[in-house]
Amino acid sequence: MTEYRWALPSVLLGDGEEGRPVKRSTRDWVVDTVMFLLAGLVAVLSLPDITDVSYPVQVTEQVLGGVACVLVWLRRRWPVMLAVVLMLLSGFFVLIGGPAIVALFTVAVHRPFKISGPILALYLVSSAPYAYFRPDRELDHLGTFAFAAAIGLAVFAWGLLVRARRQLVWSLRQQAEIAAVDAKRLERERIAREMHDVLAHRLSMLSLHAGALEFRPDAPAEDVAQAAGAIRASAHQALQDLREVIGVLRHSSESDGETAVPDRPQPTLSDLPALAEECRDAGMDITLRAPDGLDVPSGLGRNTYRIVQEALTNARKHATGAPVTVDVSGGQGDGLTIRVTNPVGVRLGPRIPGAGAGLIGLTERAELSGGRLEHGPTARGDFEVRAWLPWTA
Repeated sequence: MTEYRWALPSVLLGDGEEGRPVKRSTRDWVVDTVMFLLAGLVAVLSLPDITDVSYPVQVTEQVLGGVACVLVWLRRRWPVMLAVVLMLLSGFFVLIGGPAIVALFTVAVHRPFKISGPILALYLVSSAPYAYFRPDRELDHLGTFAFAAAIGLAVFAWGLLVRARRQLVWSLRQQAEIAAVDAKRLERERIAREMHDVLAHRLSMLSLHAGALEFRPDAPAEDVAQAAGAIRASAHQALQDLREVIGVLRHSSESDGETAVPDRPQPTLSDLPALAEECRDAGMDITLRAPDGLDVPSGLGRNTYRIVQEALTNARKHATGAPVTVDVSGGQGDGLTIRVTNPVGVRLGPRIPGAGAGLIGLTERAELSGGRLEHGPTARGDFEVRAWLPWTA
């Protein structure tokens, strides 16, 4: 993708080494044909201006004028070389004027000003001997020079305008391409963050139930059956979540347009009691204090749920069996404050491995929503995850 972005100005503006092969599009063929016809038309209209010279000079003028018009077809491959040759000849031959103007326009469009500027200066210099030796019948020497210079400056300014427009088009295309790439990257990061939270929760629950079976092989058959059912349900749900995200990623990769990827149903603040009950069924000691009946925005409720879910997952990993307190408070205008606290150094079961990305993901989630998240020991020696999420009035 990066190589494409850097190659685009060369394709769009025609910049490149002198003599590089050119592949014309249909539009290029039309433009080059028009340029050829314009150069030929100017040469034909200039034929009366060579009737006052000798016959050998007239023949030379016509031959050079015809050759110069044909050379216009090479303006894309050798723009600078063609412009230099035609500028020098236009100082003495009338019929070279049309092709020379086309060459000046081409250089202004296809080369930066550090190259096209000297070509313009060469054109102005070559206009001086033309005005001196071949002045117009109705204009004096100075008038002929001023007229030729005005035409050259106007054509050069037109070429610069075309080049500036193409640069603007390239810049807008590049910005649109970067925005599309960033949008896809952000979408994948969002999906990955959601799946980390969901799968980490499901797998940690599965590990707790499996650990209970391992450490209590003599448990009653009813308890074993209940734990096995919970393991099956957690594994099934984890596989379902994984299947959904793989489908979303595949859909996103295959889609070339801006088609929105459908979201799976997202939890809200009202789902916190169900989350706490699910954790209690797995053996966790949870105290939940959350306001009832709050009509929070869906995004705020989802972020609150995910923060609590990941904090509980961390508590299961690092303080298995320890009591956990979840406190959600606040309101509209003040924002929501989430506190998840558990004792430090308490583990009543095997340690559950983790990737160490949970708290980092929580911090990113809070910051992306305009809030903040902190974690660490409290004055009482407990470990606490503290988050604040904005809720504007």
